[in-house]
Amino acid sequence: MTTSDSWPPGPRIYNLFPLLAGAFPRWKEHLERARRMEFDWVFVNPFHKAGYSGSLYSIADYYQFDGRLIDLSAGPPESQFRQMLQTARGLGLDMIMDLVINHTAFDAGLLEQHPSWYKRGPDGKPVHPSAREDDRLITWGDLFEIDNSKDHDGLWSYWIELAEHYAAMGIRGFRCDAAYKLPSELWRTLIGRVKRAHPDAVFFAESLGCPFPETVRLASCGFDFIFNSSKWWDFVAPWCLAQYRQTARLVPSIGFPESHDTARLAAELKGDREAVKMRYGFSAVFSTGVMMPIGFEYGFCRRLDVVKSRPEDWENPQWDISDYIRRVNGLKASRKVFNLEGPIDPVAVDNQRIFAFVKWSPDRRERALVMINKDVTSQQSLRLQSLSQFLSGAARVEDISPDGNLRHSADFQSASVNPSAFHVIWAASA
Repeated sequence: MTTSDSWPPGPRIYNLFPLLAGAFPRWKEHLERARRMEFDWVFVNPFHKAGYSGSLYSIADYYQFDGRLIDLSAGPPESQFRQMLQTARGLGLDMIMDLVINHTAFDAGLLEQHPSWYKRGPDGKPVHPSAREDDRLITWGDLFEIDNSKDHDGLWSYWIELAEHYAAMGIRGFRCDAAYKLPSELWRTLIGRVKRAHPDAVFFAESLGCPFPETVRLASCGFDFIFNSSKWWDFVAPWCLAQYRQTARLVPSIGFPESHDTARLAAELKGDREAVKMRYGFSAVFSTGVMMPIGFEYGFCRRLDVVKSRPEDWENPQWDISDYIRRVNGLKASRKVFNLEGPIDPVAVDNQRIFAFVKWSPDRRERALVMINKDVTSQQSLRLQSLSQFLSGAARVEDISPDGNLRHSADFQSASVNPSAFHVIWAASA
C-alpha cells in the first residue's frame, strides 16, 4: 500500500562493469537480470577506446568504442552499442555513462590536436593527475590532466558536444567522474546546455574521497544527485548523519554497499551473506538512490579491475540473493519516504547492539522505523515500549521488512532480531 500522492522515484542503479560483461551483444542477459531485480537505471563505466595502459578510465578517443567490448562478428561497433541501448530501453532501463573529462590517456589524440587543453608543469610538459588517499599521494602515470580552469579554445564546448552526442544516442544519465576536480562554472555551463537540448538528462556527481566542503560546493552546480559515504558508516560515529543533514537540503544522494572502486563486500565480510544483505537494505532506505555493482547478488569476491577484468573472471556464485534485492528495491519504489532526502533521527533502544533510526518524508506524512542488528553472530532482543513514540499519531502501520516480519512476544512487549537482521516498520499519518 502506498500513499495517494506521487513523488519522483529515486534511482535504483545496477552498475554493469563492461570488462566483466564482455562485448555489447552479451549485455542483454545482464540487463534482463537487472530489470528482474527492480533496478530502473544501469550505470556503465567508460566504454570508449582506451589508451596504452588499457584502463577504462584512460581514454584515448571518446568517439570510438573499446575493442574489448566489440563482437567482430556482430556488425559495426556503433550498431552494437545502439542495439544495446535499444534493448535497455525496451526493458524500461535508463542508461548512465561515465563522463570522464578531468584527464585523458597520455596517448590520446587530443594531446596532439589541442595541446593547450592540458595542464603543464614548470618544464612545460603535461602533468599526471594525482589524489591523496589516506596518507599517500597516488599519481596515475598513464594519464595527462586537462586544464579545465577556463574555456581554452573551445574546450568546454568540446565536453558539451560530447555529452550531447551520447544523449542523442539514448544515454540519459551522466556520472561525472572526479567532479570535484573541475570548476563549478564548467559544470553549470555543461549541465545547463545539455539539459536545454535534453530536458530529461540526469547528472550524478562522483565526489567520493574529496574534502566534504567540495561535496557541498558540487551540490550548488546543478547536479541532480551526489554519492554519499554511508558504505563506510559503522552506525555509531556522528559524521555520516552530519554529512547527510548538510547535503540533504541541497541535493539528494545515492548510497551503495560496494562499488567498482572498493573491495567486494562479500570478501570484506568473509562470506557472511546476512551481513551483506543487511548493508544493501540499509543503503536502499538511507538515501534517495541506491547503486549496486554486477556480481553483488552472487557474492562475488574478486575485486573489479579497470584494466584486467574479463568475462572469464565471472565467478561461481556462492549465493543468489536476487530475490532479496528485488524485494528491497520494490519496497523502496513503493514508499515516498525512501525516495526523498527527508530527516533522519536516531532512536535510542535498550540494546546497544541494535541500531534504530526513523526516516521521515519531508512533509512528515510518512515515516519508517529501521532496525538493524549490528551483531553478526548472535540474536538480540529489545523492549518494544521504547519504540512506542514512533507510532504516535499514525493512522496506518505496516511491517514491510523484506526478509520476514519482526518477531515479537505474545504480549507485544519485546522483540527478537536475528544476527545482521534488517527490519522496516512503515507508518503514515491520516
